[in-house]
Amino acid sequence: MSSLFQHLRIHQVFGANTNVGKTILTTALVRASAQRGKKVFYLKPVSTGPLEDADDYHVNQYTARYARSIHAECLFRYDEPVSPHLAVKMKDIESTVTPSDETFINSVANRIRTHARSTMGPAHMYVETAGGVHSPALSGTSQADCYRPLFLPTVLIGDSNLGGISSTISSYECLLLRGYIIDAVVLFRDEYYRNWEYLKPYFAERGIFLTMVDHPPSQLSDASEDFASTEKYYESIVSQPTDSVGSVVDHLDVCHTQRLQELESIPRRTLQNIWWPFVQHDFVKEEKDVTVIDSAYSDFFSTTNKTAFGDASSQESILSPQYDGSASWWTQTVGHAHPSLTLAAAKASGRYGHVMFPQAVHLPALKLAERLIHDGPGKGWASRAFFSDNGSTGMEVAIKMALRAFTVRQHGLENDEKKELGILGLKGSYHGDTIGAMDACEEGVYTCEWHDAKGYWFDPPTVGITDGEVIINVPATLASFSQSSAIKAESLAWVYDVENRLHTPLARAYAMYITRALDALKQRGGPRLAALVIEPLIMGAGGMLFVDPLFQRVLVDTARGRRSGSSSRWSGIPVIFDEVFVGLNRIGMESTGPLLGVYPDISVNAKVLTGGLLPLAVTLASKSIFEAFLSDNKADALLHGHSYTAHPIGCEVANETLALIDKLALSDDWISAQANWAKPDGSKSPVWSLWDPNFITAISKLPQVKETMTLGSVLSIKFEDKAAGYTSQSAQALLQSLNISSQEDGTLSSAPGGAPFGVHFRTLGDVAYFITSLNTSSSVIRSIEDKIWKTLTST
Repeated sequence: MSSLFQHLRIHQVFGANTNVGKTILTTALVRASAQRGKKVFYLKPVSTGPLEDADDYHVNQYTARYARSIHAECLFRYDEPVSPHLAVKMKDIESTVTPSDETFINSVANRIRTHARSTMGPAHMYVETAGGVHSPALSGTSQADCYRPLFLPTVLIGDSNLGGISSTISSYECLLLRGYIIDAVVLFRDEYYRNWEYLKPYFAERGIFLTMVDHPPSQLSDASEDFASTEKYYESIVSQPTDSVGSVVDHLDVCHTQRLQELESIPRRTLQNIWWPFVQHDFVKEEKDVTVIDSAYSDFFSTTNKTAFGDASSQESILSPQYDGSASWWTQTVGHAHPSLTLAAAKASGRYGHVMFPQAVHLPALKLAERLIHDGPGKGWASRAFFSDNGSTGMEVAIKMALRAFTVRQHGLENDEKKELGILGLKGSYHGDTIGAMDACEEGVYTCEWHDAKGYWFDPPTVGITDGEVIINVPATLASFSQSSAIKAESLAWVYDVENRLHTPLARAYAMYITRALDALKQRGGPRLAALVIEPLIMGAGGMLFVDPLFQRVLVDTARGRRSGSSSRWSGIPVIFDEVFVGLNRIGMESTGPLLGVYPDISVNAKVLTGGLLPLAVTLASKSIFEAFLSDNKADALLHGHSYTAHPIGCEVANETLALIDKLALSDDWISAQANWAKPDGSKSPVWSLWDPNFITAISKLPQVKETMTLGSVLSIKFEDKAAGYTSQSAQALLQSLNISSQEDGTLSSAPGGAPFGVHFRTLGDVAYFITSLNTSSSVIRSIEDKIWKTLTST
């Protein structure tokens, strides 16, 4: 991810198969680079077989005349001439530990950085893989996936043998699916199979440079004669005027220069053309303020290093890893560029593209609906799944469903009365940026000129950790005090044990407050409330407010006019759970219903649903809600939809995402995290977090921290600030240095490749939040905790 240098041009060499001439052609590339006066580094990460047959030995043997300019080496060497994953096992079964993908990639990246620091002038480097693109790495992972964190531009050695057209195109598509930059294809000129005649126009149409090179001579029995013959061959293919390896080297240099120029131009072009969401452009006027993301992998962006561009003599990488601290606006589930999700998208794209959905169906959508209804967040209450394109429109659908269900049951309502129906909700709520979703919230920073909210919004009690203590903050309006009241709780586990808190004095106080407020609203002629809309447990965009779950449970019970439980029909007013942010294990549970002890009549899921790859939302509804739209009049149907409703690509990706989450629920990292948050007696807590409880406690005791809180993958830190609110800059100012790449002890970092990294994060005024993917490793999370701690204790 951080291996792009101004002075060192690096290319990775993949082969379309074994025995396609990868080492011969890479040796020729090395010679051609040296012939042009460049310092050249050749790296063979893994070598299998006898030492005398090793590829790095071959490079040294046939570049001897340029020995002072060439450095060839191998990192992992094994004796048996078999696939790397077998060679490592056969070396010494008793003592050999198979290097992990992380260890392997860190070793390669570290060698690249070492060579970059060792040379000042223009230099070239070639990293030659083993076998074909899908040949197993040491761990058994496909090479195409194993090497992906490095994201090195690629030279593909094509296959000139029988069947080589297919293997070359298949290899190209394999690399393309994983996002690799393929700068050139090189293959031997075989006059019998003539694969190049087909492949040259094929790649030309795709803008890929391809050249053919003469076949090497047959091996001679006499060693000295064979060497002379091979040496003559190398000289010819490097120096010939057309279709030479030298032309490939020149092309690769051009590609390198163009990539650097484009990266440098992006900030200027961005400031001239892009209108960002949620950004005050008057604050962003300089190119240095634009974050250029060149690629992404796992939990990290690869962003441009702004200082390296400004120094032509810099030996630092133009790119630096940066931790994606907001999970790319709460969407990332299994990390960026996950190959399973990429392949799922490609599968559906290849099979369907996009197809019409009304009164039609395709398997990805049907399977997803069945999964969500019968074995997902809708289990036990939902009957139907309605597809839309994002969380905001999913909530628009939910509100339409609820209002229709209410009006159908309230016989005799005039049209004017229907248009004045209101929403019951919580202050600080946010359900999206479309007009209808905004109208379900009270006036606030996100609303616009057309905002016309009708309803009533309670000021909710919240949960936080202050000075190491779990506190329930009860607002003054609820407590009938002149200021808010802080109630110390037994523990976080106790707070979220809702059933056992239902008979406490606080539960009775909540019920009384809610009932009196609704009665007063009715008496003063307030809007008629037709639906309860809540973000269960956490109100995200409103400031990462962790609402007391007991309050939300009592609110639902009161709105329904009965103690909630299983029921085939809604009562009181329909209840909508906006689980766009919290749903599908973002906060350590698939759905909030089981914890709250109540189920909605309608719920919305998005974000995590598609693993962070593309937008899709699903609104689940109970049978009684669905039946409100049934009649002999088409106009009574739910007349809502968009062109890409239930697009097969999104549905297939969602199905794959849910399957991956099911596996994560059994992972060691989750089991370990749940154990860390267990109750004092060792029993399981109803809530847990991937963040360390000791870290959370320590952070909460810092003088500049007002409170902190965590559930699942979410960490929220609220700072002391008299000008609190969304427009505050306090959180951004206090944590600004997190953006800077650092690794103070000089060891390899937890970023892919081990380079020092910074943290890209978002704030909500006086609140900073950090969100991991659901599969973020514990080592990465611990390193983020260390960075946050060092930043806050040094300010």
